[in-house]
Amino acid sequence: MRAAKGDQLVQHGRVVGQHDQVSEVVEVMGSEGSPPYRVRFADGHEAVMSPGPDCQVRRHEKEQQQY
Repeated sequence: MRAAKGDQLVQHGRVVGQHDQVSEVVEVMGSEGSPPYRVRFADGHEAVMSPGPDCQVRRHEKEQQQY
């Protein structure tokens, strides 16, 4: 998994009825875009995450427009 500052990290709900958690990558702490990441959630709290297989990276819109 690779991410960059400004990307969104989406952690999918693990059980029926549980919503996805979306956070913004504010710092890449690994080398070459690899985990761990410092992320900020919508309510403002921050955490350090090493995402598992239930997560995906949504690229920052600016990057998507280049293709």
